[in-house]
Amino acid sequence: MLLVVASRNRDKLVELCHALAGLALEIRSAAEFPEVPEVAETGSTLEENALLKARAVHEATGALALADDTGLEVDALGGAPGVESARFAGPEQSYARNVEKLLTLMAGVPDERRHARFRTVIALRFPGGMEETVEGVCEGTILRERRGGGGFGYDPLFFVPALGKTFAELTLDEKNRVSHRGRAMRKVHALLVARLRNPPPARG
Repeated sequence: MLLVVASRNRDKLVELCHALAGLALEIRSAAEFPEVPEVAETGSTLEENALLKARAVHEATGALALADDTGLEVDALGGAPGVESARFAGPEQSYARNVEKLLTLMAGVPDERRHARFRTVIALRFPGGMEETVEGVCEGTILRERRGGGGFGYDPLFFVPALGKTFAELTLDEKNRVSHRGRAMRKVHALLVARLRNPPPARG
């Protein structure tokens, strides 16, 4: 079965493909399908944005579609950047600019108030119209400076106390075992195993 991933982010695509290894799926990116439009993430929640993207991919390709939306929620910032995580530094977004803005905003925050979490919601849209969503969460803290050369996005600042490392200091296998996206993808993997054995009925 063809599965089209809504993301055009190569780093994210690598993690998603890694988590789905072994399934009887041909996994392709939406970037390979010119007919898939850019979807404005106008939802007020991660779930709404994930569903918007999954629906758009399915409608354009007819394939099983997978989309995710991920947010970093920093307690000292009232849960920001949240759904705006990818656009935190403004329209000229980049990993570096987002990280710099976070460091600036957190500069005066004491260690005991630097708690944060990554949250991912993944949406699946099946041929026939059925939809499923799952969520994964990873708790951590925000460091005062970058550590590690791996990962992407806010990974060099996101420290996991149980491991004593940032996401950027983990291998892909290590990160997928503990990360928000890895936890959500294990749920997706189990769901897809069940659905591939027993395809959902068409609606209507």
